[in-house]
Amino acid sequence: MAVVMTFGWPEITPELYDTVRKKVRWEEEPPDGCLMHVAWFAADGFHVLDIWESEEHFGRFIATRIEPVLKGELGVESDPEPEFFPLHRRFVAPGVSGAA
Repeated sequence: MAVVMTFGWPEITPELYDTVRKKVRWEEEPPDGCLMHVAWFAADGFHVLDIWESEEHFGRFIATRIEPVLKGELGVESDPEPEFFPLHRRFVAPGVSGAA
């Protein structure tokens, strides 16, 4: 069952996010099971909302592609606390596609 995943992560800056995105290349090489990714910055820091095929898909992506770069190469010490919710419905407006 598809899930909505969301978290906030105050330690992540726009520069750090862009560095990880370029190194991991998830837009060029999409992770298995990721259906949508939205990221933004607010007064309280970095936020993400994703749709995944399952929690397990998200966990594998974090363990195999994100953590080696974010924690291994870049030294980030904190962790987000993701929350998962069953996806009830997804709508994509006609003509909307692609990254960025």
